[in-house]
Amino acid sequence: MHNACMATKKISLKLEAYEKLRRARRYASESFSEVILRAVWPEQTLTGAELLALCRRHGPFFSEGELGRTAEAKRRDKPLEDKRRAR
Repeated sequence: MHNACMATKKISLKLEAYEKLRRARRYASESFSEVILRAVWPEQTLTGAELLALCRRHGPFFSEGELGRTAEAKRRDKPLEDKRRAR
């Protein structure tokens, strides 16, 4: 996907963002441009203030029991094995 006539733009990233982008590559030679173009960006986002207003207007989204079961499942959950480290 390299084109001599393709316009480019230089950007700066925090190291954490760079590493996340690097890990998202499907293969070693995939460019960051290709990774970014594959990304799915939500059309509509919700700010914290909007979420709070929604909760105040409609009440909680989950019952206490549902929240308890979610917290218990999270507590028992183990991280996935990093297959890249096994090499």
